[in-house]
Amino acid sequence: QPFFSMAAIAQNTQDHSKRRVAYYYDSNIGNYYYGQGHVMKPHRIRMTHHLLLNYGIYRDLEVYRPFPASFDEMTRFHSDEYMTFLKTATPDNLKLYNKQMLKFNVGEDCPLFDGLYEFCQLSSGGSLAAAVKLNKQKADIAINWMGGLHHAKKSEASGFCYTNDIVLGILELLKYHKRVLYVDIDVHHGDGVEEAFYTTDRVMTVSFHKYGEFFPGTGDLKDVGAGKGRFYSLNVPLRDGVTDESYQSIFKPVMTKVMEKFQPSAVVLQCGADSLNGDRLGPFNLTLRGHGECVKFFRSYNVPLMMVGGGGYTPRNVARCWTYETALAVDKEIPDELPYNDYFEYFGPNYRLHIDPSTSNNDNTPDYLKKVMENVVLNLEKITFAPSVQMQPFGEDPIKCLNDTTLLQDMANPDVRLHPSIMDGVTQDQGEFYDGETEGDDRRNEHSAKRAAEDAIDTDAKRAREN
Repeated sequence: QPFFSMAAIAQNTQDHSKRRVAYYYDSNIGNYYYGQGHVMKPHRIRMTHHLLLNYGIYRDLEVYRPFPASFDEMTRFHSDEYMTFLKTATPDNLKLYNKQMLKFNVGEDCPLFDGLYEFCQLSSGGSLAAAVKLNKQKADIAINWMGGLHHAKKSEASGFCYTNDIVLGILELLKYHKRVLYVDIDVHHGDGVEEAFYTTDRVMTVSFHKYGEFFPGTGDLKDVGAGKGRFYSLNVPLRDGVTDESYQSIFKPVMTKVMEKFQPSAVVLQCGADSLNGDRLGPFNLTLRGHGECVKFFRSYNVPLMMVGGGGYTPRNVARCWTYETALAVDKEIPDELPYNDYFEYFGPNYRLHIDPSTSNNDNTPDYLKKVMENVVLNLEKITFAPSVQMQPFGEDPIKCLNDTTLLQDMANPDVRLHPSIMDGVTQDQGEFYDGETEGDDRRNEHSAKRAAEDAIDTDAKRAREN
């Protein structure tokens, strides 16, 4: 009879809870600038990345730099005319494009800034790469904080979003997955994604958002999808001041029912941080713990999970939130005291990870939440079964080197440097590093360097005496 020690059983249980987490980031993302006074700051993604590094969370991640999405990849959802406009219009020649700017809603909220097309390529490239990674079963969770731009339409920019990386990612997931669930916890309604999949039963969209005299003005309880997609769009309209407790009192029962009825084989979670307390645009009262509960909920299911960014207009809180949620994805506890990093002064005066709720009034009464939940569950009951799809050949992957990670290295020209997205995958086991070595601390070399300098002085003195 084989004998299993308690330690081996504990280790086995621990391994079962461990998830392979892929993380996509391009260091250029923080350089893009929407313009003076604009609330959208891509710099918040760089702040998040620096916190991840200094907390040491990167050790539990597979860190990748994605290929920028190509024109063809982005036109799988967006119109050719719209993408051509984004590619050719610049702040220098915008007078030539007055008509198109009006047509494509580019102007005040969605300004034409330097490098706009490249910004769209990075955001969309990250979500495409994350989807391919999940499709190939090379990761259990894939994170792209550069993505989550849920308002962009087929031929129109909207709400600071130009290309809808989420729709592109879901289209990629649909090549391998029969059913994909999209969940949106941004303070704004995920209208672009809902609209894209409004008439299909293969994608269910669920959005928890502020409703009533608030952008984009859509997301009523009555909006449930159309045609084949009827009852596959769920909206949970909430009021100002929603707290962690009242949010979870509706989120968990609704999502448990959705998972049971729809049975998705992949989940996309949009983690917009503008639903946190203290956001410049959002009137909700969530803390990191309440927001992060949504990540914990989906992590507890053994279903491929893609996590993307989204809104969030108080950059220090966005960085806090997405750092905390990355730590939840890898199941790592991190201290409340923030580590020193390049943007440390942004997190004053308390330099803590977690934020406190405010004392603002919660307009979501238990009766109101109960009524909303009853309506949503009633709509869910009208779904008779989890939809399926006929077998068909897989489409071509946008990132072919994932089929065989050595392929591009073998075929590469030895005189040309490999693309960073390939080199980023050539990782070294973390056991090869000393802590000090990876964190920029070079103490281990101090003594030997000092000794070498002393030896050099002694040799010079000896030569001088001999001469």
